[in-house]
Amino acid sequence: MSSTNERQTPNGGLTFFAKSQLLSADDVARGLKRMAHEIVERNESLDDVVIIGLQTGGKPFAERIVELLRDISKSEVPMGMLDVSFYRDDLSLHPVAKSAQTIIDVDLTGKTVILVDDVLYTGRTIRASFNALSDYGRPKAIQLCVMVDRGHRELPIRPDFVGKNLPTSEVEAIVANLEGVWIGEKK
Repeated sequence: MSSTNERQTPNGGLTFFAKSQLLSADDVARGLKRMAHEIVERNESLDDVVIIGLQTGGKPFAERIVELLRDISKSEVPMGMLDVSFYRDDLSLHPVAKSAQTIIDVDLTGKTVILVDDVLYTGRTIRASFNALSDYGRPKAIQLCVMVDRGHRELPIRPDFVGKNLPTSEVEAIVANLEGVWIGEKK
């Protein structure tokens, strides 16, 4: 994070004011490496695995996990990006910010899709991603990989791979990227 404590949130809509840094870049790197090893252990083969990063926060984490999987297993795991903006059920509360591209160049039918996101909160983004993924085939399984699980679920969604559980209050906000994880507030 820059020297200032103010920054744009990944969706570009709000400004985030950091109170403190919870995880360093090294902590994030260790968490990603551990999750990549867990993905290899949980899935017998990576031949039918596809990594899908959720735009925009999950993209850098998905890219890094693909690199780590390549290093660990010596196999290429296909990757895509998914924008769920128009699949959300809370558009009236949170108008759509600039949408990002969905790029999925592989049929997901019969594949194990590993969704990667930065922060898991209410679960609504993940629910929307299930609807969006159905446009690209019928996966055999969907596994969820998040850098931070902050709790406060509104839907019965549980991650399979977690970098760090960081319980927060509902008035706090979390920003996670490859440089670290910060807690603060959005304005």
